[in-house]
Amino acid sequence: MLNNQIINWYIQHKRDLPWRQTKDAYLIWISEIMLQQTKVATVIEYYLQFINRFPTVADLATADEQEVLKLWQGLGYYSRARNLHQASKTIHTYYNGVIPSNYSEILQLKGIGTYTAAAISAFAYNLPYAVLDGNVYRILSRYYGIDTPIDFSGAKKIYQQLATETMGDASPEIYNQAIIEFGALQCTPKIPKCDICPLLIDCVAHQLELVDILPKKSKRIKIKNRYFYYLFLSCEHTFAIEKRESNDIWKNMYQFPLIEKNQSISLDQLVKSEEWLHLFGNSELVIQSVQENKVHKLTHQNIYASFIHLNLSDTNELKNKYKFINWNDWADYPIPKPIENHLSQFFAKKNS
Repeated sequence: MLNNQIINWYIQHKRDLPWRQTKDAYLIWISEIMLQQTKVATVIEYYLQFINRFPTVADLATADEQEVLKLWQGLGYYSRARNLHQASKTIHTYYNGVIPSNYSEILQLKGIGTYTAAAISAFAYNLPYAVLDGNVYRILSRYYGIDTPIDFSGAKKIYQQLATETMGDASPEIYNQAIIEFGALQCTPKIPKCDICPLLIDCVAHQLELVDILPKKSKRIKIKNRYFYYLFLSCEHTFAIEKRESNDIWKNMYQFPLIEKNQSISLDQLVKSEEWLHLFGNSELVIQSVQENKVHKLTHQNIYASFIHLNLSDTNELKNKYKFINWNDWADYPIPKPIENHLSQFFAKKNS
């Protein structure tokens, strides 16, 4: 049977990962949230640091959001951290700090979808729920030769039923770990190891030469380009920051004052823009340096970040708009990766 073949493969090839050494639902939950859209190698260090600082639900629930975001900094998809923090408060308040062992109750927690609820249920409580993520979609589509696009409205129901049938009466904990690992290491999106695959004989995609085609997607992801003009406003040993509070990327993190445009513009156009004039009027400012259009790629958008360094003689006219912090304190604030990179380079040059 397919489930036994995958489990046998898993026993021989599984990686030694820290979250596989526990049955604690809280620790499994943390790992599953971190692993969303993120490579295992990247997650390991973040996971260990996070659970060291927040070893229990209570520790996370009572922490300040700024500290949670700071520990998450660089991992991306920051709504995961905010949702994790909010859900921990719910668990702390209503479940006495223990993640419920009921799938439906787990699913109601902030930021938890069907995959994560199934993963926690299976890995922590060995409940009979089959996980369905990109790895599982790919294996099932190739093995059974399913050409229904995985982003089709009815595809999830089809694949979920098939995933459950494929799991059968195998241990949910072991089987789910096994099929995810099989997709991550063996039946990979590109250049799968078909020549040494234990499923080769019965794999429809291999028989029909469809491995490079399956699974299918009907829609192409449209990438949005955004142009961020960050104003690095420094005065003596301080610089200006503001908190991103809109419902957008990097919410509740800190950034330099920002002028966003829907297309790339020149420096001359920027200093004549309505936003610039609103901030500085016709004041003559000395621009120390300009770093233009450094791209930061996200899942559905490209951020073209430019940094304009302005040295201010005083902060009187801007201190009501922005928070000015000491150069030595910038590491205390959760900041987006482009700004972290820019500040690291800036201070490295100053200290060289």
